[in-house]
Amino acid sequence: MEISDGYHTFDDLYDHRLTLWIAYCKLWDSARSQSVWKTEEGPRFYVWRSKLHSDGSSYDGWFVLGIMPPDGKQLTYHVPIGRWDECSFARELERSPEFDGHTSEDVLKRLKSL
Repeated sequence: MEISDGYHTFDDLYDHRLTLWIAYCKLWDSARSQSVWKTEEGPRFYVWRSKLHSDGSSYDGWFVLGIMPPDGKQLTYHVPIGRWDECSFARELERSPEFDGHTSEDVLKRLKSL
């Protein structure tokens, strides 16, 4: 992970991605309290975190931080457990929602569509 482009190492870039993902989730979580994001049933989406996948499995040292938008098309990333407390804004679930099979390409498309 010490490979560099002369400016950043892969470690640096991965840390940036994780930090941006956490900030993005925090922004969406704070926006859900605004009336434009609510329906009569409650918030139109939610931000969540879980140490377990829906089937009870996990990756040692990681948790999942995700957004469930109104269309139900998940956005998720695994995040190192050392950053768990940074995500205290997210709804803590015993198990993650059922994985919808999204790929890295799907996540990029979904991020761009929000």
